[in-house]
Amino acid sequence: MTLTQRWAELKSKQPNLRIRNAAEDLGVSEAELLATRLGDGVQLLRPKFNDILKDIESLGPVTGITRNNEMVHERKGVYSNGTFNNHVSMFVGEDIDLRIFLSCWKSAFAVQDSFKGGFRKSIQFFAEDGEAVHKIYLTAKSNETAYANLVSKFKDTDQKKGIDYAECVEEKEIPVNEETLPEFKQSWRDLKDTHNFFGLIKKYKLSRTQALENAPDGYVNKVDNIVFRRSIELAAEREIPIMVFVGNQGIIQIHTGLVKKLLDQNEWFNIMDPMFNLHAKENKIDKIWVVRKPTEDGMVKSIEVFNKRKELIVTLFGKRKPGTAELTEWSDLVEELVRDY
Repeated sequence: MTLTQRWAELKSKQPNLRIRNAAEDLGVSEAELLATRLGDGVQLLRPKFNDILKDIESLGPVTGITRNNEMVHERKGVYSNGTFNNHVSMFVGEDIDLRIFLSCWKSAFAVQDSFKGGFRKSIQFFAEDGEAVHKIYLTAKSNETAYANLVSKFKDTDQKKGIDYAECVEEKEIPVNEETLPEFKQSWRDLKDTHNFFGLIKKYKLSRTQALENAPDGYVNKVDNIVFRRSIELAAEREIPIMVFVGNQGIIQIHTGLVKKLLDQNEWFNIMDPMFNLHAKENKIDKIWVVRKPTEDGMVKSIEVFNKRKELIVTLFGKRKPGTAELTEWSDLVEELVRDY
């Protein structure tokens, strides 16, 4: 059978199966499966990613979704304050806050799905391995005319061409250079900005987990996996605004603010607030570290959550901006969790 036929058969047996799970069951990428619907509610867009993103603001209020295998981050709002280049593009609005790494982006589609008697429209971006990087869904308040204009402007003239997707080349972890560890630890102590931490571990050719395992004394604590849930529960209970970072190979999406409505459903632990949803598979968490980084504004503490592949799947901070000290309430919450777990 063709892939289209196999998908149809699978849907007949599991009508509520999401396309991401269907692709996994069928042994293909999500983008490859979506492409079987070209001409049937799906249109291929030209890979002018920055240009498409520049026009997203015209859509008005939408929902931006970024996910990895363990976490789904959904944030409503308007895409604004965008800056664009070939390496790192970003949006830094009050609602939509993104860091975009275009080097692995491969394709984009306009998608229209049947939904509750109507249609749900979206723009979806995929990486070079066919995995979803980011999706933008229209809401009842979105500008449908602007959406139609965007799709018309960027629609590819060839709607039948195939796109070659391939496995991403992963950076392999190399043994730690023991001779440079003292210098690495001192460089960590000398940090002035949390944003410089990524460059620091790159300089010393460490994976993120290697960096945490070889941190200077007093700068990290490995804690129990329950800390992810407890940190969110306590932040909600004490009304402490937090920052929730979820990313994949092509993007990081950030929510900043209070979290309120928490809900367990099947294997998912959820935040279900009007503007922000997070869906977390807690059983996929492998390790959690409390991490301290010095800045010009004082020490900043984060909770970093990893899966079994040593991938960072979600990071939690207290709400803050450069030039301001970390919230005392968040700092106290983190230290309380370190003592308890």
